[in-house]
Amino acid sequence: MANPENIIAFIQPRYLANPEEVKALLKENEQEAMEKAKFAPVWEHSLVYDSGAEQLEPVYFWILDFMRDIGFDVEKLIDNFSTTVGGGYFAELGARATKMQEEGMKILGSVNTVIKSIINLLYDLKEFEIRLKQYELAESKDPKEKESGMLGLKQIWLDKVDAQKGYGSINMMTRSDIGFTTLRDAFMAAKTPEDVDKMDLNDRVKRVLKPRVAEFLEWVKRSHAELKKRFEIEKSYLKSQVGALKLYTRWAKPYLKAAEQLGMKEKKLTEPALVNAFNTLLLELTILGKQKIDPKKEAEAKNLPYSFRDLKLKKPYYACVLVSFTFRGIPQRVSQAGHYAFGGRVEVSFKAFALSEDELNVLAEEMKKQDFQDALKLVEITTEESLKQLTEDLDHFLEEKKEEKEKKQKDFFEALFGKPAKEKKKEKKKAKKVKDLQKDTFEESIIRMYAEQVAASSCFKIYDVYKKSHGMVSFAEPAWELPGSWRGQK
Repeated sequence: MANPENIIAFIQPRYLANPEEVKALLKENEQEAMEKAKFAPVWEHSLVYDSGAEQLEPVYFWILDFMRDIGFDVEKLIDNFSTTVGGGYFAELGARATKMQEEGMKILGSVNTVIKSIINLLYDLKEFEIRLKQYELAESKDPKEKESGMLGLKQIWLDKVDAQKGYGSINMMTRSDIGFTTLRDAFMAAKTPEDVDKMDLNDRVKRVLKPRVAEFLEWVKRSHAELKKRFEIEKSYLKSQVGALKLYTRWAKPYLKAAEQLGMKEKKLTEPALVNAFNTLLLELTILGKQKIDPKKEAEAKNLPYSFRDLKLKKPYYACVLVSFTFRGIPQRVSQAGHYAFGGRVEVSFKAFALSEDELNVLAEEMKKQDFQDALKLVEITTEESLKQLTEDLDHFLEEKKEEKEKKQKDFFEALFGKPAKEKKKEKKKAKKVKDLQKDTFEESIIRMYAEQVAASSCFKIYDVYKKSHGMVSFAEPAWELPGSWRGQK
């Protein structure tokens, strides 16, 4: 699985240490090429702190808080752990994970029940829609459509309603030897009871046919109203069932997500530091800090060419610092409630670079793909995949019919003066794949270089201030120089 450093190098080739290797792999497998990409930041530092007596949490929180204090927006990208099976911490987490799994599976049972209900409702609604189509045709002004609709309804009435009379039904009497051979054909031809009197039939057939035609017409009127009412009720029930399915899914996800987060990463179990008989824990944490570059502000401060103060950027640029923590600790219970503290060794790396907003969006999308957890995949297969197969039917029955006012939305001035309404600005589509990214313009490349300098300076500041605040040896800040032509331009 690709880590954030691999993805950043793959997204922005200027930070790629092995471009030839990645280019060759890209022809065969994009995922493999991403995993092999080696990250080369513009500036980096590393720090190792080893103390079995002191806790490791303060290291993480000091760096997190300081990054926020100097203006960085910080988000967590990775949070993994592995622990030895012989330690007490493993048993504690295993019990919690089991509880989360049990709760999640209970809700998934309800999800399956609701999905079955939705499938049955869709089947019923399709049947109702086919039936209602016959009623619509029967009320059509087109004579051919009207005749087609009435014949269809007569067939339904003969099969569903009149058939309940047994030997007294029209179909049975027509087949019998008692002289009603023409009864069915006459019924299909008659439009009203008055039409029966005009037909060339014997009186016995007319006496049976006339009340049946009247009964059929009354059935058409009443059944149409009832069927429409039933159709709307079933649609409302379908809507409530889809809502219930989404609700159950939301309820199940936190439990299954928690169960997945409480599970260990298999690839870390081969680490030599994880000895089964020991009580050891390995933690991996990665956070990303980003700070937006304001061209106008920086140009006025003479950090960018003065002409950049009026520059309109299509995509903002950010100075970024990636901080990765690797903890190797010994869990120690500090309360009866099951809380643990961790003392041990922490390795921290600080890496500086710059990305555009589009590149950050692609990074976020790729991290979601890499972190696609099996537990959530189960929920999505159960719900989203099931719904995907039924999407067309659900959209057909649940979407309200939009009237043409959406097509013509006249504002006050348009109504008065006939001026066309202002078109809504189309929202810019967010880049979600590497192929959607565009190359930097000349101005953007300058802003990226300045963002890299800001990132490098901030990277050193975080590292340097942490060391000084903890009484460690430090050194002077490097000299950050800008091209002389940038300064004093007005």
